Amino acid sequence: MSRRIARPAGILGCMRARKSLIALFLPLIAVTACSAVDRATTDGTTPEGTTGASTSSPSTTHDAVTVPNVVVTPSRSTVTVTSTADTPPATTASDPVTTSETAEPPATPTAPSTTTSAPSTTASSTTASSTTAPPKTTPTTPKPPKNTQTGGTMTKKIVVVDPGHNGANGANPDIINQLVDAGFGQTKPCNTTGTSTNDGYSEAQFNWKVANYVKAELESKGITVVMTRDSNDGVGPCVDKRAAIGNNSDADVVLSIHGDGSSEGDRGFYAMTAEQHPASEAIAEASDRFAVDLRDALVDKGLSPANYLGSNGLWTRSDLAGLNLSQVPTVMVEMGNMRDSADSALMTSDAGQQKIANGLAAGVVQYLISH
Repeated sequence: MSRRIARPAGILGCMRARKSLIALFLPLIAVTACSAVDRATTDGTTPEGTTGASTSSPSTTHDAVTVPNVVVTPSRSTVTVTSTADTPPATTASDPVTTSETAEPPATPTAPSTTTSAPSTTASSTTASSTTAPPKTTPTTPKPPKNTQTGGTMTKKIVVVDPGHNGANGANPDIINQLVDAGFGQTKPCNTTGTSTNDGYSEAQFNWKVANYVKAELESKGITVVMTRDSNDGVGPCVDKRAAIGNNSDADVVLSIHGDGSSEGDRGFYAMTAEQHPASEAIAEASDRFAVDLRDALVDKGLSPANYLGSNGLWTRSDLAGLNLSQVPTVMVEMGNMRDSADSALMTSDAGQQKIANGLAAGVVQYLISH
């Protein structure tokens, strides 16, 4: 049952909103307004079958809004209030409704959800603030090789160079003929005059010249060189004293330089070591290795092993005091036959002496490098 009533001017806006207000977000205001209209009727009665407008609290969910039992039907001049206790709700928020005067405002767009995820940080991530500085390194200047055939230094090495005989030995027979210990129960004269070329160039002079060239070459590499004599116009020293100089100098090796005197046609050099071992087996083996290094270096310089003594430039002797008394690796070399014309030409020339000295120095250095 319903009644038509005069529409109060004060509720014109509410009626124009009719279902829009219900469908949107103001159901409570709409129901309250309609209740006020009902109270404005002359007899003060309520719609049949109801005890008043039922107002339900709006749901917080805006998907659908329902006002039970009340339908407000606006018209140009009246408002009809109809009880709907037995009728389903006329509209829901999902049914769009417009009025003749105002259109439904567009739904407020929902701002898209912007979830910013923190970038994953892994062990491989690199940032400017966490850049790992490279490890500091201290450059080191490599030291020059201590042992070298062509240069460098060998400052801890000591070599004794023994130029055989002496220039004034022949003028002092009373000194050089004295017998001295020659090792293994043997005795020998203190020293001898040595040999010479057919025209008188002495072995002592040859030995002295070559020894000084060797000394200069070794010292240029930082090797300490000890000479068994300091001139070529003296006497001696005796052979046992020469061996003692090598033993007392803490020498790495001893090189004794000589020239041979044989027949024409016998030519070439040979290196001699002790047949008996005056020191240890290790020293004897070292002497043998030293002899091989000297032989190989001389061959490399273009010199030829002897064709008349030894074997392939090597020979062992048991009667030489300088070898028998030595406690360090020692080799005695005979650098050629001064009575042979070819060898004597080589041995008396400055170029030949330097060539021989270069070969000997190279052999010494090779031994020191290898051993």
